[in-house]
Amino acid sequence: MLIIPGQPGKEVCESRSQISRRDLLRVGGSSMMGMGLGSMLQLQEAAANNNEGGGPGWAKAKSVILIFLQGGPSHIDLWDPKENVPDNVKSVFNPISTKLPGVQFTELLPNLAQNNDKFTMIRSMSYTPKGLFNHTAAIYQMLTGYTTDKVSPSGQLEPPSPKDFPNFGSNIIRLQPPNVSMLPFVMLPRPLQESNVVGKAGTAGFLGRAFDPYYLYPPGDDMDMNKMDKISVDDLKLRPDVYTSRLQRRASLRDTINKGMPQLNKAVEDYKLDKYYSRALDLVISGRARDAFALDQESDAMRDKYGRNTFGQSLLLARRLVEAGTRVVEVVWPKVANSNNHSWDVHTGLTNRLKNQSAPMFDQGLASLISDLYDRGTLDETLVVAVGEFGRSPQRGVSTSGNSNSDDGRDHWPYCYTSLMAGAGVKRGYVHGESDKTGSSPRKDPVHPRELLATIYHSFGINPETIVYNHLNQPRELVKAQAVTKLMG
Repeated sequence: MLIIPGQPGKEVCESRSQISRRDLLRVGGSSMMGMGLGSMLQLQEAAANNNEGGGPGWAKAKSVILIFLQGGPSHIDLWDPKENVPDNVKSVFNPISTKLPGVQFTELLPNLAQNNDKFTMIRSMSYTPKGLFNHTAAIYQMLTGYTTDKVSPSGQLEPPSPKDFPNFGSNIIRLQPPNVSMLPFVMLPRPLQESNVVGKAGTAGFLGRAFDPYYLYPPGDDMDMNKMDKISVDDLKLRPDVYTSRLQRRASLRDTINKGMPQLNKAVEDYKLDKYYSRALDLVISGRARDAFALDQESDAMRDKYGRNTFGQSLLLARRLVEAGTRVVEVVWPKVANSNNHSWDVHTGLTNRLKNQSAPMFDQGLASLISDLYDRGTLDETLVVAVGEFGRSPQRGVSTSGNSNSDDGRDHWPYCYTSLMAGAGVKRGYVHGESDKTGSSPRKDPVHPRELLATIYHSFGINPETIVYNHLNQPRELVKAQAVTKLMG
């Protein structure tokens, strides 16, 4: 028997034929850390595939903030207005000039209109539905680059599964884990959701839970301006009875055991836990992650600039996270599909809901994020992407997906919509592609969601065709598409 010094009555038996990872972590860490954190850090440094590449924008991004506008915003009523079209196509909102000559937004986006010299608009996002007319299936395609075999006629999918394709962020942190003690991938402030299907496309799928995002879903109403002050990061804190010095002594104790027990030594070598345990320990002790979540360290003026609402404060938090070393932040629009009020899913009540609820928060928050990153000099290495799963139908009051729509509402429309990209080598003051006269289809340079993902990978210096192995050990590309390098400066 091996007696652990200073721990009367606690023994480790040398005669055990195997030592589990859980046993190792029980010896080496505090109970609050568990197996997940250490093994997560270990798996995040899995060997990357060949990532040869190059060209405009290659490897410019150190981090990405993806603003996912779940629900499908209306491109015609926001940033691709049309004139000289029938009344049931034309937006009820007036067009306004922007910083770019000849480029108009609607009156709903005055702040973004004064900042569009800093970003690229893609006005030709497009794909053919094939079962992807409804939210969940379309979200899955947008964030993983793949469709699933089990799509019902309505487009609904089964709940998240370990067999799913990974969210793009999980692929990035597997291939490029952070080089500091920081959470690699954070998703906030609400899960991806349509009706009762929650979290589809928001997991690491067949890569394993080690590459899942750190989910940050504060309590309270989706638009409660105070909820972001109530963020709980208890799992990033030491237990009150476990002081830093005590935790460090436990690490030293682990090292002593490693040296004195060949079998344990071999297990540590096999699992490479020394390195990953240390990184997990650093994450908790350093306080880097906890400090990043401390929004109260920002001035009142800065918090007001982003907007005192869930979306605005989530974007401010995203900026703090990437500054602290987080590789991927996914800010999900707080209102889920199939809900009212601030949701982009405007089958009815479009005029009031866009004008008084969703558009003002979106315009203020996103414009503030882009201008803030620009002023800080970090936009050059931070990729910002804003996109939904589809747009809205050019004609109001018609059904394109089996849903009923009022005269003041638009249905789902994947054939043509708009997205935004900024930073990390992306051109500034550029409009890519063009929609036709009614915003129904691309007139030139269509961009498929897969190509947008490929461009994100390209920005990180990751070949989009890098091979990953699924749950059946079958080789699959990260995404079957090429980057749109015309977007890069």
